[in-house]
Amino acid sequence: MAIKFGRPLQHKIGFMAGEPDASAGAPAPLDLPTRMRRNRRSEWARRLVRENVVSTDDLIWPLFVMDGDNARSPIASMPGVERLSVDQAVREAERAAKLTIPCIALFPYTDPALRDATGSEALNDNNLVCRAIRAIKKEVPEVGILCDVALDPFTSHGHDGLLRDDGVIMNDETVAVLVKQALVQAQAGCDIIAPSDMMDGRVGAIRRALDTEDLTDVSIMAYAAKYASAFYGPFRDAVGSSKTLHGDKRTYQMDPANTDEALREVALDIEEGADMIMVKPGLPYLDIVARVKDAFGMPTFAYQVSGEYAMIMAATNNGWLDGERAMMESLTSFKRAGCDGILTYFAPRVAEKLRSEK
Repeated sequence: MAIKFGRPLQHKIGFMAGEPDASAGAPAPLDLPTRMRRNRRSEWARRLVRENVVSTDDLIWPLFVMDGDNARSPIASMPGVERLSVDQAVREAERAAKLTIPCIALFPYTDPALRDATGSEALNDNNLVCRAIRAIKKEVPEVGILCDVALDPFTSHGHDGLLRDDGVIMNDETVAVLVKQALVQAQAGCDIIAPSDMMDGRVGAIRRALDTEDLTDVSIMAYAAKYASAFYGPFRDAVGSSKTLHGDKRTYQMDPANTDEALREVALDIEEGADMIMVKPGLPYLDIVARVKDAFGMPTFAYQVSGEYAMIMAATNNGWLDGERAMMESLTSFKRAGCDGILTYFAPRVAEKLRSEK
């Protein structure tokens, strides 16, 4: 005898699953002790249970400085970001103070005529960075200043260290120069020295030199896990090293395929005296941020680098993304991964948005 699958069986299955049934009127409610959507039903409820919140206290704002007076120069590959003369960098530092952004980071566009094979301009106590530090500290002393320690903005070959005739980046010889660069910046008034060169042993050498020179209050934020990434292109445009770089940086920056190595790098920098550590780039390396924070519990930062910023801005300007939402979502992901702070070119926009919401 053939079995008929008629309406009574369909009705029974639908009722058991809580599915709508036109003949029975409204569906029976599901017997659910927990309904996750209850905590999402309104804005106030979502705010009440939110696990991670971005605030202005999380922000470090990178600024590019250049020679000139009352001058600004747009960076084509970073829409909305400009190179600034020192006086204009002071104005932006004042803006940072009003927006309660705690710290700015300075990066120089060095006149090509001042670049050489050894990056000697980095040791000039009246170079762009040092002039900017002194000017900002004079007018806006309440804003912290972070300075990058590496030679790539100053070398004619675009590398972060001294280049041997056969193309090898020399480690120990480079560290000796980086120590002098760090001292020049600290003596000008820099609050946080941030070695980004990825030479072995540079954090310990810089810490010893700072302490010897009675600069014990100057902090070190080590670029502890800095990867040889494709996302640095617009930054190199901004500091003028993209056209001068000979070869690549894979012999000293980390392989993007490695994670355990990052923990070893961080552990060494902490042992050598780093006060804070950084992962760079940011969004493609959130797993590294999480592992580092879990392993060491140190103040942990990430750099939302120029390529990450440029991608969001390009998509926004083409109408492919809601730029403001993408900006905030990306920064929230850093907090979710364990970041205590974020270096981001979005810093003033984020701060303006947060202030408007109060």
